[in-house]
Amino acid sequence: MSLINQVFQSFSQKKKQKEWPLVKMNQQRAAFLQEVIQESVQNMLTEDESTAGLREKISQTLYREKIRLNKKLWKVDTKAKILFWQQMEKMFHQSQQKKNYEEMLQKIMYHYVYEIAGNFRPSYYRVAEKIVEYGFARLLNASQLGGLRYLFSKKYQLKDKIQIIGATEDLKKLAKIGTIVMVPTHFSHLDSALIGWVIKTLGLPPFIYGAGLNLFNIKIFAYFMNSLGVYKIDRRKKNLLYLTALKAYANLTLQKQCHSLFYPGGTRSRSGMLEKTLKLGLLSTTITAQRNNYQKYGKNAPKIFIVPVVFNYHFVLEAPMLIQQHLLLEGVGKKFQEQDFYSKSYKILRFLGKFFTKDSEMCISIGHAMDLLGNAVDAKGNSYTSEGKYVDTYEYFMSGEKNDTVKKKEDQYTQTMSQAIIRAYYKINCVFTSHLVAFVAFRLIKKQHASLDFKHLFGLSSKEHTLDYDIFYRQVQKIYQKIMLLYQSKAIQVSPIMLHQNMDYIICHGLKHVGMYHSKRPLIKDSQGNITTQSLSTLYYYHNRLMGYGLEKYVS
Repeated sequence: MSLINQVFQSFSQKKKQKEWPLVKMNQQRAAFLQEVIQESVQNMLTEDESTAGLREKISQTLYREKIRLNKKLWKVDTKAKILFWQQMEKMFHQSQQKKNYEEMLQKIMYHYVYEIAGNFRPSYYRVAEKIVEYGFARLLNASQLGGLRYLFSKKYQLKDKIQIIGATEDLKKLAKIGTIVMVPTHFSHLDSALIGWVIKTLGLPPFIYGAGLNLFNIKIFAYFMNSLGVYKIDRRKKNLLYLTALKAYANLTLQKQCHSLFYPGGTRSRSGMLEKTLKLGLLSTTITAQRNNYQKYGKNAPKIFIVPVVFNYHFVLEAPMLIQQHLLLEGVGKKFQEQDFYSKSYKILRFLGKFFTKDSEMCISIGHAMDLLGNAVDAKGNSYTSEGKYVDTYEYFMSGEKNDTVKKKEDQYTQTMSQAIIRAYYKINCVFTSHLVAFVAFRLIKKQHASLDFKHLFGLSSKEHTLDYDIFYRQVQKIYQKIMLLYQSKAIQVSPIMLHQNMDYIICHGLKHVGMYHSKRPLIKDSQGNITTQSLSTLYYYHNRLMGYGLEKYVS
């Protein structure tokens, strides 16, 4: 590329970036945040204008914050934040009149909103893009070609390692005429870096998204996330005032037409299963934002589109820890020392090195966009029922006058949308060979010990987990056939290897890749050629990816 072309391309890119909704919003950041604060305050006062009601809400907030600050603090819990809550406590006990409580409410909302808010900088965004793409690609080439001397090779591209499948062309068209809300599954902290790479690869404008405040303890994340428009979610805070501020922030960013990303499961899947229930708080802000847009701009207001996304991995770094947390909640597991695999920047780099050193792949499945009622939409943004009937979403949102009727209706819309997202997850879930072999192996082990409950099953020694290879082979073949029937009916997706390789190769590939870097392998062949596990709980985690399809009844 000539120097003139490079200059022209750079100029065009910068001009294009000025039109990004996130850039426009951030140019008026102070005014926007003040709008969020006032919206939060007004929502609280509208709910209950009485002095006693306001006093009770503030009292509950102070009580919950006091409990939180008496527990183990994070690095982001600065002395200034601790001092703020001490001052609020003192002010509360000196206050008796409603105007004093309203002043406190204003101060608390200011504190929460500025803690939540991101600060988007295009220059930082470009740097982050380059780091993700360039850094991952360098690691990929070094690992695939045999050492650090190949670090700067360009033989392999990230697209060779990470596949993007699904309705990508419609997504790119819809992003130009409306507001996209991606709703991915959540298995690993790596998800956020990957979805950022997907957004860039598809040529989409930047998305605003929420990230756990604990990630800002990590310097390598905090440095960029503070300037990428990422807003912070502190899941320790369950009080009404904080949740009101968080929802107001998400709602108003959508009204500013900023493309957004929510993890509707709320946190990483502890069990390894696809989400069966979703958190409705942030999802409901899409409904409110769409209604407000229709009220402001009428029938031609920009529509908000929901796009489900599923991450597909052969292995998840945190799997052993996550499944232990799940089993503990189920009353099966034992207490353990929780490890934070992402507590240090060097640990993240070590993990990335491990991932790219292994002959493994990832797949990101992009689902078909839907409107906020769960209806399918075409590339022009028109909504249709499953029977192909056109749907006028404006009429759905603007019919009804009373506030209680509107609230009840929008709650129902959120529930309907939630169920549609879950159904989409199961349709776009992509089966890897590792999922198949893990599912069959765990079901056979469970069947071998049918008389045992889960608590005693996980207490067995590894010697009691051995499976005859021929039996295992036949059962894998049977479940594979059932999966292919699901695939043919468009109820699930499968990896290319599942489509184009024979059963011997599929099993060998699955055994090699399932949880391949864990110190205790979830599935291996023993010296006699039979199948066993070094960690039944980790095997259970990977098995869970295929739960929800009714396949377990076919393992005999």
